Amino acid sequence: MINTIICDDHLLFRLGIKAIIEAKYADIKIVGEADCGAALFDLLKKTAADILLLDVKLPDMSGIEIAKKLKIDFPNLKILTISSENSAETVKQLIDIGVNGFISKRQGSTDDLGAAIRAIVSGEEYFGRDISSVIYDIFVAKRAICAEKKIEFTDKEREIIAHCQKGLQCKEIADRMNISQNTVNTHKKNIFEKLGINNTMEMVQYALKNKIIEIN
Repeated sequence: MINTIICDDHLLFRLGIKAIIEAKYADIKIVGEADCGAALFDLLKKTAADILLLDVKLPDMSGIEIAKKLKIDFPNLKILTISSENSAETVKQLIDIGVNGFISKRQGSTDDLGAAIRAIVSGEEYFGRDISSVIYDIFVAKRAICAEKKIEFTDKEREIIAHCQKGLQCKEIADRMNISQNTVNTHKKNIFEKLGINNTMEMVQYALKNKIIEIN
């Protein structure tokens, strides 16, 4: 069971998310709700959760402030941002902090919600289509900096990048390469550090643009 907490100041939104999850996803359970940052941190002291569905605009703290604090106080809690605030600056700050995914309230679907929660808990990232376009713009801005550096990848790193480009998740990559999921994640972390990025999408885009891999 994937234990999930919702932090959003709109009661109807929380009720809607809860109703969708209860109706469609037997493996996901809402174990708590909060309408502000203070209520969230009080809740986390007594309620264990695997993932948090977090809005950016809250009455007492921003989602950015909350995400920063969570990475320190609750580093194992996965964070899926669900918000209509998807400016490049906001998305960049959240990615730099290390949130695991972002779905827009404007364009996200109920299928996106379930797919995102499951992917993130399994160790992947998940970004909705319109968020992906924002990330691409951020990537283009970073590309000039990366292009100035000569970055070398090991054969295993190249293989992992190629598998990610095909949309394979961590477990599938591990099975194909006959290595553990932890080893896959370690390789990805090393790649991210080399490129100065925080997510799989930017990694694949960099590799395609620089012909490290080809589209299959």
